Amino acid sequence: QVQLVESGGGLVQAGDSLRLSCAFSGRTFSSYIMAWFRQAPGKEREFVAAIRWSGGTQSYAASVKGRFTIARDNAKNTVDLQMNSLKPEDTAVYYCAADTTGYGRSRLEYAYWGQGIQVTVSS
Repeated sequence: QVQLVESGGGLVQAGDSLRLSCAFSGRTFSSYIMAWFRQAPGKEREFVAAIRWSGGTQSYAASVKGRFTIARDNAKNTVDLQMNSLKPEDTAVYYCAADTTGYGRSRLEYAYWGQGIQVTVSS
């Protein structure tokens, strides 16, 4: 069974940086496409970024492109989300997700999810 555990969240000010990490266990990490989603209060869970098995291809939501970077380490079974130039509208619970296929932007394409971690950006 795949298990995902997020870490690194917290409270920061607008313009600051934060790095989220997701630890993967239970299966062969390099066989899984990894993604980050987020959900703000009262809103739908939305796609943030995804990365393919080898890490050579990434995909980003328009709202974070140029500010966020997704990266994976297949030796350490981790996927990180480096978030720079944070804005108050980035405030949300961030979720790590995994699946063996897809590489899509719909939450329905990912079978495995972490518990989520809070990121709060103050203005």
